[in-house]
Amino acid sequence: SFRSTIPREKPLRSYSIQPNEICGKGSEPVSTPDASATTLPSSSSAAAGKSRGSLLRILGVGFGLAVTIGNTIGAGILRTPGDVGSYLHTRVLFLGVWVVGGLYALLGAFSLSELSVMSPRSGGYYVFARRALGEFAGFTVGWTDFLAQCGSIAAVAIVIGEYAGNLIPALAGHIVFSAVTVTVAVAFLQWHGIRIGSLTQNITSLLKTVAFLALVVAAFAFTHVTPGAPAVTPLAGGLSPWLAVLLALQAVIYTYDGWYGVIYFGEEVRNPAHDIPRSMIYGVLALMTIYLLVNMALLHVLTIPQIAGQTMALGTVASVIFGSRGQTVLQILMIVSLVSAINAYHLMASRIPFAMSKDGLLSRHASHVNRGGTPTVGLVLGTLVAVVFILSGKFEIVLAVSAFYFVADYAMAYTAMFVLRWREPEAPRPFRAWGYPWTTGVAWLGSVAFLAAAVKEDTRNSAYALLSLAVSYPVYRLTRVVLRRQNQGGAETLPR
Repeated sequence: SFRSTIPREKPLRSYSIQPNEICGKGSEPVSTPDASATTLPSSSSAAAGKSRGSLLRILGVGFGLAVTIGNTIGAGILRTPGDVGSYLHTRVLFLGVWVVGGLYALLGAFSLSELSVMSPRSGGYYVFARRALGEFAGFTVGWTDFLAQCGSIAAVAIVIGEYAGNLIPALAGHIVFSAVTVTVAVAFLQWHGIRIGSLTQNITSLLKTVAFLALVVAAFAFTHVTPGAPAVTPLAGGLSPWLAVLLALQAVIYTYDGWYGVIYFGEEVRNPAHDIPRSMIYGVLALMTIYLLVNMALLHVLTIPQIAGQTMALGTVASVIFGSRGQTVLQILMIVSLVSAINAYHLMASRIPFAMSKDGLLSRHASHVNRGGTPTVGLVLGTLVAVVFILSGKFEIVLAVSAFYFVADYAMAYTAMFVLRWREPEAPRPFRAWGYPWTTGVAWLGSVAFLAAAVKEDTRNSAYALLSLAVSYPVYRLTRVVLRRQNQGGAETLPR
């Protein structure tokens, strides 16, 4: 387990950042010193490091909101209302679980904000795991998170290929071609730098938000329309009220997953202490607003029995409003929404190998950054892995296994919060989690409960996830040996 890897005899030194780094302006390159990071004392090595680019500290709250929305709102909002309607039969409960799910995400945002500003580095959950729980936990979280992001790219690209084939007859039957094309095209845009990548994220997330809100307005405007097409699906029976609420809440919380997107860009945010907490907290509030409005629009047009069991409840609403063009409108909306998600996944995935390389857990070449501030090796690796998943058709297995780790990452992060409060009580914390330890404790209990539910519901893939966790240790040791041998006789020193 992650807890068993907590170093006790020789804890890691606290990561520290200078005031001028926290408040960096413009496109100032950033540096992330770390007590156990790779050191390059030789002049030639230092010169080589300067010849490469650096991550650019140019991102603000606007990007944080965009990556939160882009990373979160996707196909889940199409299916989840149908699942919720199958469990809950009243409008109050139907809408209430979306409020509770958002509040749960808000509790998590408080804790992850503290962790992020304590260690304002790019790399996501890996950064927290390594600092609090040790190198092996960091290595395991890093590579599983990287594969999960690549699997998400592949899955979303396939869906875009399906929608594109429905809209453009010439692309029908060429789903894999379309999926690979959009994956490579988005990566090509990001190769030019974080300015282009962030601009793409800002534009696509804005378009996504406007499109969903326009659909909501249209739903309320057509009050004279009485739906008659959708068939009534039998409601789930035999469940206790509490179990029904818990199952509905679980589905909703999965739909909120992604609110933490900004944690992957800590080194690139202009003012981490200010911008990261606001990005996450405001982002969760924005998600709550959008999800509540969408579900209120659903209830305005359809009844709960008509929503229950629907895999495309919004598609039904679009057909009621726009007639025969409804499905076309929805498919265009989803393509824009999913392109935004792919852009976010690419951005996040490329930062994970970069961070691991800076700490000596991967080859130093993986920390290469071009002049535009893009971790090019990480971007290429992520694109190649995603394309392999698309061509092999195995991304669904990867996603199923990764679902275990997505939930486990929550539990790991909240555990890291407790560990660092205990082990590093005097460490600088520009932002402190509101209501600690109660808010963090509730979030941790929820994450453990959902992890147990994930194991129970999908025992087979959870077993695969646990097997990959067991394999991680020999892979970690082998990686350390290989890297150490590669650097024997050189100036570089690696942590043991």
